[in-house]
Amino acid sequence: MTALHADAVRALTDWTPDEAAQDGLRRDYLAHLAANTEGMWRACVPGHITASALVVDPAAGRVLLTLHPKVGMWLQMGGHCEPGDATLADAALREAVEESGIEELELLAVDGRVAPVKLDRHQVRCAGKDQPENTHLDVQYVAVAPAGARELISEESLDLRWFDWDELPADADRSVRELVALARALV
Repeated sequence: MTALHADAVRALTDWTPDEAAQDGLRRDYLAHLAANTEGMWRACVPGHITASALVVDPAAGRVLLTLHPKVGMWLQMGGHCEPGDATLADAALREAVEESGIEELELLAVDGRVAPVKLDRHQVRCAGKDQPENTHLDVQYVAVAPAGARELISEESLDLRWFDWDELPADADRSVRELVALARALV
């Protein structure tokens, strides 16, 4: 078991979601980690932990979404954990900085500590179109951008765009809409 694995267990154990469905997912994620010492890594099939962060600019009332090249949908920044990530929160922040190009991001602290705000389990073909689907056990955070932050598109996105809280793209899925609503309530 790695330090990142232990941190994910700690983060999920310490987090108390408000909804029963989210608590059920939290328990499922913990069971996955208990059964899979390699459960943090992309190579763990049929599922593995991923980390993401919704980038928000509260001063302007907007969120930054990426048009994901594999999925073809507007999503929050996120992806697979890497060996250099010390914590699950570090993985989410690294992904948000890499994909947004905004170096000054800070993960939102709630009640004085950084913690997940939502979990989302979804199927994806992260190994390629000709490979079987994997389950991403996504742990979602909120990353706060400084007022007026400017994004810089990376090779990991087809597009990168700011959206007002109430004007999300029509094809934004339920999970993204829920994450945006949570972030808006928290900031």
